[in-house]
Amino acid sequence: MSAGPCGRRVAWGVHEGEPRRGARRGALCASGGGGEAGVDDVRVRGWNELNELVYEGAWNPALGRYRSNWAFRGVCGTAFDLTTGLGRLGGDVARLETYLLRNFRKYAGPDSVPGDSVWNWLALGQHHGLPTRLLDWTYSPYVAMHFATDDVEFYAVDSTIWCMDYVAANQALPDGLKEALAREGANAFTAEMLEAVAGTLQELDGLAPAPFVVFLEPPSLDARIVNQYALFSLMSSPTAALHEWLAGRPELFRRLIIPAALKWEVRDKLDQANVTERVLFPGLDGLSRWLRRYYLPRSGVAPTVAPAAPPANAALPAQAEARPPAAAPPRRPRRGRPAAARRRSGTRDDRTA
Repeated sequence: MSAGPCGRRVAWGVHEGEPRRGARRGALCASGGGGEAGVDDVRVRGWNELNELVYEGAWNPALGRYRSNWAFRGVCGTAFDLTTGLGRLGGDVARLETYLLRNFRKYAGPDSVPGDSVWNWLALGQHHGLPTRLLDWTYSPYVAMHFATDDVEFYAVDSTIWCMDYVAANQALPDGLKEALAREGANAFTAEMLEAVAGTLQELDGLAPAPFVVFLEPPSLDARIVNQYALFSLMSSPTAALHEWLAGRPELFRRLIIPAALKWEVRDKLDQANVTERVLFPGLDGLSRWLRRYYLPRSGVAPTVAPAAPPANAALPAQAEARPPAAAPPRRPRRGRPAAARRRSGTRDDRTA
Protein backbone atom coordinates (compact mmCIF):
# COMPACT_ATOMS: atom_id res chain seq x y z
CA MET A 1 0.00 0.00 0.00
CA SER A 2 1.30 3.44 -0.84
CA ALA A 3 1.51 6.21 1.69
CA GLY A 4 -1.42 8.58 1.99
CA PRO A 5 -1.44 12.35 1.43
CA CYS A 6 0.88 14.39 3.61
CA GLY A 7 0.18 17.44 5.67
CA ARG A 8 -3.01 16.12 7.34
CA ARG A 9 -3.40 16.30 11.10
CA VAL A 10 -5.33 13.71 13.08
CA ALA A 11 -7.50 14.53 16.08
CA TRP A 12 -9.10 12.22 18.61
CA GLY A 13 -12.85 11.74 18.45
CA VAL A 14 -14.36 12.42 21.91
CA HIS A 15 -17.42 10.36 22.83
CA GLU A 16 -19.99 11.72 25.22
CA GLY A 17 -20.69 9.97 28.49
CA GLU A 18 -17.19 9.45 29.82
CA PRO A 19 -14.58 12.08 30.64
CA ARG A 20 -11.66 11.51 28.34
CA ARG A 21 -8.36 11.22 30.13
CA GLY A 22 -5.43 13.17 28.75
CA ALA A 23 -4.10 11.10 25.88
CA ARG A 24 -0.40 11.22 25.20
CA ARG A 25 0.12 12.39 21.65
CA GLY A 26 3.29 12.82 19.66
CA ALA A 27 4.39 13.40 16.13
CA LEU A 28 4.74 10.02 14.51
CA CYS A 29 7.32 11.12 12.00
CA ALA A 30 9.49 12.56 14.75
CA SER A 31 9.37 9.20 16.55
CA GLY A 32 10.50 7.27 13.51
CA GLY A 33 7.11 5.76 12.70
CA GLY A 34 7.25 6.58 9.02
CA GLY A 35 3.86 8.28 8.74
CA GLU A 36 2.89 11.48 7.00
CA ALA A 37 4.69 14.65 7.96
CA GLY A 38 2.81 16.67 10.58
CA VAL A 39 0.35 13.93 11.52
CA ASP A 40 -0.27 13.33 15.21
CA ASP A 41 -0.96 9.73 16.22
CA VAL A 42 -1.02 7.96 19.56
CA ARG A 43 2.05 5.84 20.06
CA VAL A 44 1.19 3.33 22.78
CA ARG A 45 3.70 2.56 25.51
CA GLY A 46 2.53 -0.85 26.66
CA TRP A 47 -0.08 -3.59 26.61
CA ASN A 48 -2.18 -2.00 29.35
CA GLU A 49 -2.29 1.37 27.64
CA LEU A 50 -3.25 -0.27 24.36
CA ASN A 51 -6.21 -1.95 26.03
CA GLU A 52 -7.29 1.29 27.66
CA LEU A 53 -7.13 3.19 24.39
CA VAL A 54 -9.20 0.77 22.30
CA TYR A 55 -12.00 0.94 24.87
CA GLU A 56 -11.73 4.65 25.60
CA GLY A 57 -15.12 6.35 25.29
CA ALA A 58 -17.04 3.05 25.15
CA TRP A 59 -19.32 3.85 28.10
CA ASN A 60 -22.90 4.53 26.96
CA PRO A 61 -24.78 6.26 29.80
CA ALA A 62 -28.18 5.84 28.14
CA LEU A 63 -27.76 2.07 28.16
CA GLY A 64 -25.65 1.83 31.27
CA ARG A 65 -23.37 -0.49 29.29
CA TYR A 66 -20.05 -0.38 27.47
CA ARG A 67 -20.91 -0.14 23.77
CA SER A 68 -18.10 1.20 21.59
CA ASN A 69 -18.81 3.14 18.42
CA TRP A 70 -15.41 2.27 16.96
CA ALA A 71 -14.68 -0.06 14.10
CA PHE A 72 -11.10 -1.32 14.01
CA ARG A 73 -8.63 -2.22 11.28
CA GLY A 74 -5.18 -3.63 12.02
CA VAL A 75 -2.27 -3.10 9.62
CA CYS A 76 1.13 -4.79 9.98
CA GLY A 77 3.09 -1.72 8.97
CA THR A 78 2.51 2.02 8.86
CA ALA A 79 1.04 2.50 5.39
CA PHE A 80 -1.47 5.20 6.19
CA ASP A 81 -3.88 4.93 3.29
CA LEU A 82 -7.12 2.98 3.07
CA THR A 83 -7.01 1.96 -0.58
CA THR A 84 -9.29 -0.94 -1.49
CA GLY A 85 -8.32 -4.00 -3.50
CA LEU A 86 -10.20 -2.51 -6.44
CA GLY A 87 -8.35 0.80 -6.12
CA ARG A 88 -4.98 -0.95 -6.12
CA LEU A 89 -5.70 -2.45 -9.52
CA GLY A 90 -5.43 0.97 -11.15
CA GLY A 91 -6.83 1.86 -14.55
CA ASP A 92 -10.56 2.34 -15.16
CA VAL A 93 -11.71 0.87 -11.85
CA ALA A 94 -15.39 1.62 -12.50
CA ARG A 95 -15.35 -0.52 -15.62
CA LEU A 96 -13.17 -3.18 -14.01
CA GLU A 97 -15.58 -3.42 -11.07
CA THR A 98 -18.41 -4.32 -13.44
CA TYR A 99 -16.33 -7.01 -15.15
CA LEU A 100 -15.08 -8.50 -11.90
CA LEU A 101 -18.44 -8.70 -10.20
CA ARG A 102 -20.29 -10.01 -13.26
CA ASN A 103 -17.83 -12.83 -13.81
CA PHE A 104 -17.57 -13.66 -10.13
CA ARG A 105 -21.35 -14.11 -9.96
CA LYS A 106 -21.30 -16.14 -13.17
CA TYR A 107 -18.61 -18.61 -12.13
CA ALA A 108 -19.26 -18.84 -8.39
CA GLY A 109 -22.63 -20.56 -8.76
CA PRO A 110 -26.16 -19.49 -7.78
CA ASP A 111 -26.10 -21.08 -4.32
CA SER A 112 -22.98 -19.29 -3.12
CA VAL A 113 -24.87 -16.54 -1.27
CA PRO A 114 -28.30 -16.25 0.34
CA GLY A 115 -30.52 -14.50 -2.20
CA ASP A 116 -29.09 -12.62 -5.15
CA SER A 117 -28.28 -9.26 -3.59
CA VAL A 118 -25.30 -7.46 -5.08
CA TRP A 119 -24.24 -6.58 -1.53
CA ASN A 120 -24.02 -10.24 -0.56
CA TRP A 121 -22.04 -10.97 -3.72
CA LEU A 122 -19.64 -8.13 -2.92
CA ALA A 123 -19.20 -9.42 0.63
CA LEU A 124 -18.55 -12.95 -0.62
CA GLY A 125 -16.04 -11.72 -3.20
CA GLN A 126 -14.17 -9.59 -0.67
CA HIS A 127 -14.12 -12.53 1.72
CA HIS A 128 -12.40 -14.70 -0.89
CA GLY A 129 -9.91 -12.16 -2.24
CA LEU A 130 -11.81 -10.58 -5.13
CA PRO A 131 -10.76 -6.94 -5.66
CA THR A 132 -13.79 -4.88 -4.58
CA ARG A 133 -14.57 -1.43 -3.25
CA LEU A 134 -15.08 -2.94 0.21
CA LEU A 135 -12.54 -2.60 3.00
CA ASP A 136 -12.21 -5.03 5.92
CA TRP A 137 -12.92 -3.85 9.47
CA THR A 138 -13.88 -5.58 12.69
CA TYR A 139 -15.89 -4.74 15.78
CA SER A 140 -13.22 -6.47 17.88
CA PRO A 141 -10.11 -4.52 18.90
CA TYR A 142 -8.35 -7.82 19.60
CA VAL A 143 -8.97 -9.09 16.09
CA ALA A 144 -7.47 -5.83 14.83
CA MET A 145 -4.47 -6.35 17.13
CA HIS A 146 -4.08 -9.81 15.62
CA PHE A 147 -3.87 -8.49 12.07
CA ALA A 148 -1.44 -5.79 13.23
CA THR A 149 0.94 -8.45 14.61
CA ASP A 150 0.36 -11.66 12.63
CA ASP A 151 3.15 -11.21 10.06
CA VAL A 152 6.58 -11.68 11.65
CA GLU A 153 8.27 -10.23 8.58
CA PHE A 154 7.03 -6.83 9.77
CA TYR A 155 8.20 -7.15 13.36
CA ALA A 156 11.07 -4.72 12.83
CA VAL A 157 8.63 -1.88 12.01
CA ASP A 158 5.69 -0.32 13.81
CA SER A 159 2.10 -1.43 13.24
CA THR A 160 -1.12 0.56 13.07
CA ILE A 161 -4.65 0.12 14.34
CA TRP A 162 -7.18 2.36 12.66
CA CYS A 163 -10.17 3.25 14.85
CA MET A 164 -13.14 4.82 13.06
CA ASP A 165 -16.37 6.07 14.60
CA TYR A 166 -18.76 4.39 12.19
CA VAL A 167 -21.82 5.65 14.13
CA ALA A 168 -20.82 9.30 13.77
CA ALA A 169 -19.93 8.68 10.12
CA ASN A 170 -23.60 7.85 9.47
CA GLN A 171 -24.42 11.54 9.92
CA ALA A 172 -22.84 12.16 6.50
CA LEU A 173 -25.12 9.66 4.75
CA PRO A 174 -27.84 10.74 2.31
CA ASP A 175 -31.27 11.12 3.91
CA GLY A 176 -32.65 7.89 2.47
CA LEU A 177 -29.90 5.82 4.05
CA LYS A 178 -30.12 7.65 7.39
CA GLU A 179 -33.87 6.99 7.46
CA ALA A 180 -33.28 3.29 6.74
CA LEU A 181 -30.96 3.01 9.73
CA ALA A 182 -33.37 4.94 11.95
CA ARG A 183 -36.28 2.64 11.03
CA GLU A 184 -34.29 -0.40 12.08
CA GLY A 185 -32.63 1.22 15.09
CA ALA A 186 -29.30 0.12 13.58
CA ASN A 187 -25.86 1.66 13.19
CA ALA A 188 -24.68 -0.51 10.27
CA PHE A 189 -26.44 -1.92 7.23
CA THR A 190 -27.27 -5.49 6.41
CA ALA A 191 -27.52 -6.48 2.76
CA GLU A 192 -31.32 -6.51 3.02
CA MET A 193 -31.46 -3.01 4.51
CA LEU A 194 -29.17 -1.60 1.84
CA GLU A 195 -31.05 -3.45 -0.91
CA ALA A 196 -34.27 -1.65 0.08
CA VAL A 197 -32.67 1.74 -0.65
CA ALA A 198 -30.17 0.92 -3.42
CA GLY A 199 -30.38 -2.36 -5.28
CA THR A 200 -27.30 -1.80 -7.43
CA LEU A 201 -23.93 -0.11 -7.22
CA GLN A 202 -25.13 2.50 -9.71
CA GLU A 203 -28.14 3.32 -7.54
CA LEU A 204 -25.90 3.72 -4.51
CA ASP A 205 -23.56 6.00 -6.46
CA GLY A 206 -26.52 8.15 -7.52
CA LEU A 207 -27.86 8.85 -4.03
CA ALA A 208 -25.61 11.88 -3.55
CA PRO A 209 -23.25 13.92 -5.74
CA ALA A 210 -20.42 13.74 -3.21
CA PRO A 211 -18.86 10.46 -1.99
CA PHE A 212 -20.03 8.97 1.29
CA VAL A 213 -19.22 5.81 3.25
CA VAL A 214 -21.56 3.00 4.28
CA PHE A 215 -20.74 0.34 6.87
CA LEU A 216 -22.06 -3.09 5.91
CA GLU A 217 -22.34 -6.19 8.08
CA PRO A 218 -21.80 -9.28 5.91
CA PRO A 219 -24.02 -12.33 6.29
CA SER A 220 -22.63 -15.24 8.29
CA LEU A 221 -21.33 -17.04 5.22
CA ASP A 222 -18.90 -19.15 7.24
CA ALA A 223 -17.18 -19.40 10.62
CA ARG A 224 -14.37 -17.13 9.48
CA ILE A 225 -16.65 -14.11 9.07
CA VAL A 226 -18.33 -14.87 12.40
CA ASN A 227 -15.09 -15.37 14.35
CA GLN A 228 -13.49 -12.24 12.94
CA TYR A 229 -16.54 -10.16 13.93
CA ALA A 230 -16.35 -8.75 10.42
CA LEU A 231 -17.57 -5.41 9.15
CA PHE A 232 -17.00 -3.75 5.77
CA SER A 233 -16.77 -0.11 4.75
CA LEU A 234 -18.19 0.70 1.34
CA MET A 235 -17.53 3.93 -0.53
CA SER A 236 -20.31 5.22 -2.77
CA SER A 237 -17.90 5.60 -5.68
CA PRO A 238 -15.38 3.05 -6.94
CA THR A 239 -12.84 5.85 -7.39
CA ALA A 240 -13.26 7.32 -3.90
CA ALA A 241 -10.75 6.52 -1.16
CA LEU A 242 -11.77 6.39 2.48
CA HIS A 243 -8.57 8.04 3.73
CA GLU A 244 -9.24 11.00 1.44
CA TRP A 245 -12.84 11.21 2.67
CA LEU A 246 -11.58 11.18 6.27
CA ALA A 247 -9.03 13.92 5.59
CA GLY A 248 -11.67 16.57 6.15
CA ARG A 249 -13.26 14.73 9.10
CA PRO A 250 -10.43 14.13 11.61
CA GLU A 251 -12.92 13.80 14.48
CA LEU A 252 -14.14 10.48 13.03
CA PHE A 253 -10.94 8.49 13.42
CA ARG A 254 -7.72 7.95 15.28
CA ARG A 255 -4.69 5.73 14.79
CA LEU A 256 -2.88 3.75 17.45
CA ILE A 257 0.75 2.98 16.70
CA ILE A 258 2.15 -0.25 18.14
CA PRO A 259 5.94 0.18 18.33
CA ALA A 260 8.04 -2.63 16.92
CA ALA A 261 9.54 -3.24 20.36
CA LEU A 262 6.07 -3.95 21.77
CA LYS A 263 4.82 -6.32 19.06
CA TRP A 264 6.19 -9.54 20.56
CA GLU A 265 4.43 -8.87 23.85
CA VAL A 266 1.15 -8.04 22.14
CA ARG A 267 1.43 -11.12 19.96
CA ASP A 268 2.20 -13.50 22.84
CA LYS A 269 -0.67 -12.18 24.95
CA LEU A 270 -3.10 -12.48 22.05
CA ASP A 271 -1.99 -16.09 21.59
CA GLN A 272 -2.68 -16.80 25.25
CA ALA A 273 -6.12 -15.18 24.83
CA ASN A 274 -6.77 -17.58 21.91
CA VAL A 275 -6.92 -14.79 19.32
CA THR A 276 -4.98 -16.72 16.68
CA GLU A 277 -5.11 -17.90 13.09
CA ARG A 278 -6.50 -21.23 14.34
CA VAL A 279 -9.63 -19.44 15.56
CA LEU A 280 -9.93 -16.62 13.02
CA PHE A 281 -9.29 -18.89 10.01
CA PRO A 282 -10.91 -22.19 11.01
CA GLY A 283 -9.56 -25.20 9.17
CA LEU A 284 -6.23 -26.79 8.44
CA ASP A 285 -4.82 -23.75 6.65
CA GLY A 286 -5.41 -21.50 9.66
CA LEU A 287 -4.10 -24.16 12.02
CA SER A 288 -0.90 -24.50 9.99
CA ARG A 289 -0.40 -20.74 9.84
CA TRP A 290 -0.79 -20.46 13.60
CA LEU A 291 1.64 -23.32 14.35
CA ARG A 292 4.24 -21.98 11.92
CA ARG A 293 4.21 -18.57 13.57
CA TYR A 294 3.75 -19.83 17.15
CA TYR A 295 6.80 -22.09 17.10
CA LEU A 296 9.07 -19.68 15.24
CA PRO A 297 11.96 -18.83 17.57
CA ARG A 298 12.36 -15.13 18.14
CA SER A 299 15.94 -15.51 16.99
CA GLY A 300 14.59 -16.74 13.65
CA VAL A 301 13.20 -13.29 12.79
CA ALA A 302 16.03 -11.24 11.31
CA PRO A 303 15.63 -7.62 12.47
CA THR A 304 16.09 -4.89 9.90
CA VAL A 305 16.61 -2.30 12.62
CA ALA A 306 18.62 -2.46 15.80
CA PRO A 307 16.50 -3.99 18.57
CA ALA A 308 15.94 -2.04 21.76
CA ALA A 309 18.18 -2.95 24.68
CA PRO A 310 16.40 -5.26 27.14
CA PRO A 311 15.76 -4.09 30.72
CA ALA A 312 18.57 -4.70 33.18
CA ASN A 313 16.58 -7.37 34.98
CA ALA A 314 15.43 -9.17 31.84
CA ALA A 315 16.20 -12.86 31.50
CA LEU A 316 18.89 -13.83 29.02
CA PRO A 317 17.56 -15.28 25.76
CA ALA A 318 17.94 -19.01 25.40
CA GLN A 319 20.29 -18.75 22.44
CA ALA A 320 22.79 -16.74 24.52
CA GLU A 321 23.59 -19.69 26.75
CA ALA A 322 26.96 -21.17 25.84
CA ARG A 323 26.26 -24.44 27.62
CA PRO A 324 23.60 -25.87 29.89
CA PRO A 325 24.00 -25.12 33.59
CA ALA A 326 25.81 -27.67 35.70
CA ALA A 327 23.57 -30.27 37.25
CA ALA A 328 22.94 -29.89 40.96
CA PRO A 329 24.28 -32.69 43.18
CA PRO A 330 21.68 -35.34 44.03
CA ARG A 331 19.83 -34.90 47.28
CA ARG A 332 19.21 -37.75 49.64
CA PRO A 333 15.51 -38.45 50.11
CA ARG A 334 13.99 -37.97 53.49
CA ARG A 335 13.26 -41.07 55.43
CA GLY A 336 9.72 -42.30 55.65
CA ARG A 337 8.53 -40.84 52.28
CA PRO A 338 8.77 -42.65 48.95
CA ALA A 339 10.76 -40.82 46.29
CA ALA A 340 7.78 -40.69 43.88
CA ALA A 341 5.76 -38.67 46.38
CA ARG A 342 8.44 -36.05 46.55
CA ARG A 343 9.05 -35.55 42.84
CA ARG A 344 7.80 -32.34 41.37
CA SER A 345 5.90 -32.61 38.12
CA GLY A 346 7.83 -31.36 35.11
CA THR A 347 6.72 -28.36 33.05
CA ARG A 348 4.99 -28.88 29.73
CA ASP A 349 7.28 -28.83 26.72
CA ASP A 350 4.64 -27.86 24.15
CA ARG A 351 5.29 -24.12 24.57
CA THR A 352 8.80 -24.10 23.14
CA ALA A 353 10.11 -25.01 19.76
